[in-house]
Amino acid sequence: MTGVARRIGILGGAFDPPHRAHLALARIAIEQLQLDELRVIPTGQAWHKPRPLTAPEHRLAMTRLAFAALPQVVLDPREVERPGPSYTIDTLHELQLTAPGCELFLIIGADQAQALTSWRSWQEIVKIATICVAFRACFMRAGAEFDAEKAFPQRFLHLPMPAMAISATDIRAAVLAHQDVTPLVDEPVARYIADHHLYQTV
Repeated sequence: MTGVARRIGILGGAFDPPHRAHLALARIAIEQLQLDELRVIPTGQAWHKPRPLTAPEHRLAMTRLAFAALPQVVLDPREVERPGPSYTIDTLHELQLTAPGCELFLIIGADQAQALTSWRSWQEIVKIATICVAFRACFMRAGAEFDAEKAFPQRFLHLPMPAMAISATDIRAAVLAHQDVTPLVDEPVARYIADHHLYQTV
């Protein structure tokens, strides 16, 4: 026993579908945070999403394909298996029970960081996990300020992201328009989308 706590990252999202920017963020987080493990957790019933998500079995399958090349990634289905709306605080409590003593790092985007104070039990979230904010090309890092970070500055880290203008919304629109999406998603994910006729209706 070394006495060193395992470092576990948590990367949640709809992954509808998972794309190359998700994979880039995972690689950056694993390297910069020196993670022993990265839990990739597809959202279950998203309380904040205005549209219904694709069936969880498809999102789980695509996410497994997308992150297959990263041995530190563990696909965690707990939120899609949990009845009712998905809340991050519930997931963190469960991880504390199943991985006691581990150091938790919650990886979120800058847009999520702006909205963090609207999350259920956000102050407890910040106390349980270090909040790692990924700054994308569309968000100006300089001068970016978050209410939660002002309140708990010692609990926040910043992860610089390469300029990757990719969104799941654009990918779904491209599939609907019968455009090639392999520049945006890995080939196995693109093939899964085609094989299962996903995103072909509005």
